[in-house]
Amino acid sequence: MNSVLNILMVGVGGQGIMMASDILALALMYSGYDVKKSEIHGMSQRGGSVFSHIRYGEKVYSPVISEGEADILFSTEEMETVRWLNYAGSESCIISTKTKINPAEVKEYPQGVEDELKKKCKNLVLVDHEALSREIGNIKFLNVALLGLLSTHIDVPVDSWEKAIEERVPAGSYEANWKAFITGKEYKTEES
Repeated sequence: MNSVLNILMVGVGGQGIMMASDILALALMYSGYDVKKSEIHGMSQRGGSVFSHIRYGEKVYSPVISEGEADILFSTEEMETVRWLNYAGSESCIISTKTKINPAEVKEYPQGVEDELKKKCKNLVLVDHEALSREIGNIKFLNVALLGLLSTHIDVPVDSWEKAIEERVPAGSYEANWKAFITGKEYKTEES
C-alpha cells in the first residue's frame, strides 16, 4: 500500500511560506520520497493569503490535498490557521504561530482566535513567534526556524534538511538560516 502524507503550509504574503515549502519539498526529495507541490501566491505581495500543498510518499499522483486530508497544517498566522482548518482531520497536527496580521480592510483583529484553536484542535502546537524570533536573532529567519520545529514531526534526516536549506536560501545567509533551523528543532512550544 502506498502511504502518502500531506502537509498544508499557509500564511500571509511576506512571511516566507513559498521559500519554506521549497525547502521542505527539496528535503523530502533528498530523503528519497516522491514529492508533489502546488502553491498559490497571487496576492502575496500585498499581505494576502498564501498557501502550498505538499504531498509525499513512495508514489504521489496529485499535488492537491483534499479537505480533511492534511496530516499537518503548518501556519504562520492565526487567522490563516482558522481559515484552513477544514483541510485538517481530527488527528492532524496543527503547527501555528501566534502571529496576528490584520486582513486587508479590517481595522481590528478578531478576538478569541487562539482560544478557538485550542478548543477545536486536538494536536495543536502553538509557537510564540516573538520569543522564537528573539532566540534566532532575526525575524526574517522565522520561516526556517519553523521548519526546524516541523522536522520533529516528520521522518526526514537532518542532512537532507541541511542540503535543502543550503541550496534554497539566499547567498550568504546559509549559516544564519541553519542556526535558525536548529533553534526551531530544539524549541519548546505550547502543545495542547
